Amino acid sequence: MNPEPLSTLLEENQHGVVIPCWIQPKSSRDSIVGIQGDAIKISITAPPVDGKANACLCKYLAKIAGVSKSSVRLISGQASRRKLFQIDNISKQQLLDKLLAHSR
Repeated sequence: MNPEPLSTLLEENQHGVVIPCWIQPKSSRDSIVGIQGDAIKISITAPPVDGKANACLCKYLAKIAGVSKSSVRLISGQASRRKLFQIDNISKQQLLDKLLAHSR
């Protein structure tokens, strides 16, 4: 994945980074697929039922970023494929490096 378009999607703030995500639920594995419009496309194994996909994505983002699950929170898109997550305690460059390392 090209780091330049990915970098423009991430927004750093005083707490960490806001990351826009486009979710593909019920996939064979959790993975970063690429860029979908103005969001990072991520496939996850969980179905979009009872918040399972959101919880799975939160856990996956925490794993990629190397932060605790409590440092990752959904800020918009509870029932949508397009979501915004806040990841605390990480810089934009650190998150960019980790996303690139985990992309297909």
